[in-house]
Amino acid sequence: MSIVGYTRGGNTWTPCFIDAIDVEKCIGCGRCYKVCGRDVLMLIEKPFEGEDEYGDDMGNKVMSIRNPMKCIGCEACARVCTKKCQTHITL
Repeated sequence: MSIVGYTRGGNTWTPCFIDAIDVEKCIGCGRCYKVCGRDVLMLIEKPFEGEDEYGDDMGNKVMSIRNPMKCIGCEACARVCTKKCQTHITL
């Protein structure tokens, strides 16, 4: 049995909930974070090994799933992601 919703116009719609984020693809731009109004995502520090060309420790932010149970399956995060790093599932 899958979850089915309806649009305002009465068309059926199947939500696809966020399941994972590929941190190797994620560049930490925050677009998905900004578009999600449900407090599902969170930017976290991603440690990198080594130093950059200036001798500084390399570090970057990547997205993580903070509250997966708050996801409504709208896939807005996937639509704004230029790296296509999210995986979504239907229930």
